Amino acid sequence: MDNMTALVSAFARAHHYKNNSTHVFADPFAQKILTDEEYMSISQNMSQGISFFAPGFAGTPEEALRFIVDHQLAPSVLARSAFCEKALANANGCAQVVLYASGYDTFSLRHNDTHTMVFELDQPSMIEDKKQRLAQRELKPVCHVEFIGCDLSQPSWKEALLKAGFQPTQASFGSLLGISYYLSKDDFKNLVNAISSIACNGSFICFDYPQYEDGKESQNNRQLAAAAGEPMKAKYSHGELKSLLQEAGFKIVKHMDASEATDVFFREYNAANAMHAMAAPKGVGYCLAIRQA
Repeated sequence: MDNMTALVSAFARAHHYKNNSTHVFADPFAQKILTDEEYMSISQNMSQGISFFAPGFAGTPEEALRFIVDHQLAPSVLARSAFCEKALANANGCAQVVLYASGYDTFSLRHNDTHTMVFELDQPSMIEDKKQRLAQRELKPVCHVEFIGCDLSQPSWKEALLKAGFQPTQASFGSLLGISYYLSKDDFKNLVNAISSIACNGSFICFDYPQYEDGKESQNNRQLAAAAGEPMKAKYSHGELKSLLQEAGFKIVKHMDASEATDVFFREYNAANAMHAMAAPKGVGYCLAIRQA
C-alpha cells in the first residue's frame, strides 16, 4: 500500500503539535495514529535530506528537522486544515461531513458532537489500515463514523456512500483536502459533478488547489510526491475554478490565497514563535463553495 503522502501529512501535524504551545492547527491525535517507528523513521529521513530542502544548511539533525517541517512539510497541511475546519465550524446545519480521500485525518477523533455523521472515503487498503490503527491504539471516535473503502475515480463510490447512510436531502459538508493536485482536470471536474449529483442545495465543499504561479515549497512538494509515486497533475486559475464549480451547481463563498491564509491562520503562531515563523505556501489557493442550483 502506497500511503507515504498520508503518513508524512500526519507526521507534519504531529510534529507541529508536539513541539509548539501555540498552534496554526492543533491535532493531538496525529502522533497517536503513527507508530513510534514510523515517526522516528520519517524524522530521520527528513533531517538526512536537508541538502535537498536547504543546500548549505548548517545545524544539528534536530534543527534540520525543525527547518524542514516548518518550511516544507507543515505549512500546506496546517493551512488547508485550518481553513477547512474554520469553514466547517461556520457551516450551520451540516450534520453530515464527508471526508474524501480521508487518509489519516483525525477529525472524527477531535470532534465531539454525537449528532454529527462522518463518512470517510478512501482506497480500501487505506481504510482497512486506518481502522486497524484506531483499534490497536484504542482510539474511539465520539461522533458516528462510517468508513467506506472505494475508488473515487469510479461511479460506484456514490452508491457506497448512500448505502452507508448518507442522506442526499440533508445538507452536507465535503472535505476534499489535498485531492485536486493528484487528479487531472477532467477527473477533478467529474468528482465535483458527482458530489453535486447527491448533495442538496445548501451543501458545501471545501478544498485546496494548485495555482499556476507557485513557490519553492510547492515545487519541492511536487518532486516529493512524484518520488513517492503520486505525481501531481494539474494547476488552476481562479477563473477556471469558478467555471468548473458553476457548471456543477456550486458558487464560491470564500477564497483565500497564500498571503491571506498566512495573515489569518499563522499570525498568532508567528507572534509566539518569531524564530520559527511560517507562511502558507505560495501557489496554493483555498476554496469554499456552496451548492446553489
